Amino acid sequence: MIATNPARRRVLAALLGAYTATLVPWALAQPVRDDKHGAFLALSAIIAGRQTLDAGLATRLYQALTDLDPDFPQAAQALLKYIEDHKVDPSALQKALDDEHSPLAEVPRKVASAWFLGIVGSGESARCLAYEHALNAEIVSDVLKPPTYSYGAYGTWTRKPT
Repeated sequence: MIATNPARRRVLAALLGAYTATLVPWALAQPVRDDKHGAFLALSAIIAGRQTLDAGLATRLYQALTDLDPDFPQAAQALLKYIEDHKVDPSALQKALDDEHSPLAEVPRKVASAWFLGIVGSGESARCLAYEHALNAEIVSDVLKPPTYSYGAYGTWTRKPT
């Protein structure tokens, strides 16, 4: 019979625990104004798959989403609670909400659109809050740079396409 060494077991368990903790995609601490803003930041980190997000842009996106839909902060908190309660993998979140016909199904789409496209809202109420700093541009920024100017004559971007 092999004798076990309790001290060795504790060291191995501690090392395994420390290693496992490094695999969890924790969001790094960022300043928040209140619990609703904090829920938005946590939800954004989960949906964007990023540990850190631009705090200034986060504040502008949160304010725009709240201006467009005054119930957005409560919906973001409810979705964060849903994720915690159901232990939903972020890659399966949208499908789970759609399959359940959840009233929260639009929240991940709004958050993803805001962060990745820099656009909040749609149609006449659409607001562009980020362009070259939206995540879709930052992801490829090591190779591609989005144009920050119009290729046509002055005001080309202001005319509606025909």
